[in-house]
This record gives sequence, C-alpha cells and structure tokens, in this order.
Amino acid sequence: MSEVERERNLGEQPISAVLEAHGLSRHDVVAASAEPITHKMVARACKGRRLTHHSRHKILRAVCAATQKECALSDLFNY
Repeated sequence: MSEVERERNLGEQPISAVLEAHGLSRHDVVAASAEPITHKMVARACKGRRLTHHSRHKILRAVCAATQKECALSDLFNY
C-alpha cells in the first residue's frame, strides 16, 4: 500500500459502532438526511475513507437525525 493510500484509508471509524449500537443501516442514515447524501458517502465514512469537512458535517447531521441524539464529529470520526 502506498503512502497516499495509507493517508486516505484510515480504517473503520466510530460511526460504524454508532450505527450498529442503534440498529441502523447505511440506508437508514441516507433516508433520515434532510440534505442530499449518498449511500456511497456513508459507506466511505464507515470504512474510513477520508471525507471532506463538508461531507463529514452532512453525515453528522444525518446520523443525529437517524438516532435522534446529538453527536459530535469526534463521536463519528477519529481524524
């Protein structure tokens, strides 16, 4: 694996555990979002693919809507 790939792929993120704890699928997060997000964005977030600041905030708002709890970025991402 090259240095660039290592920098982009950060390993499984805490968002996966949050979704699992609440019994939510990636589709549930997309469906709960008031903003346009894709299943691919959520999948990349869970796998640890580095997302832009804007995309991470969209995912954060969608997860908060799906779980009906307030979360911080640090609850979902470790980068």
